Amino acid sequence: MANIEISNEVLDRIEAEAARRHMTLSEVITDLAHSLPPVQSPSGRTAPAFVAAGESGGGITDRIDELLADGFGRS
Repeated sequence: MANIEISNEVLDRIEAEAARRHMTLSEVITDLAHSLPPVQSPSGRTAPAFVAAGESGGGITDRIDELLADGFGRS
């Protein structure tokens, strides 16, 4: 958690948006932050945008060894 200092005008706008969306201030600020461009590393390369990829609970990750043994991915 972080404390930030913003003007009353900006706070009023965020509060109005939070009320409109029936969300907390933190949720609105988080949504706005997600709309920003990706962070670039010091090398100038864009940081990966796939944090928690594969955490959906679906897909083939649980069966990957079985699929590879059956020849999945071979030409």
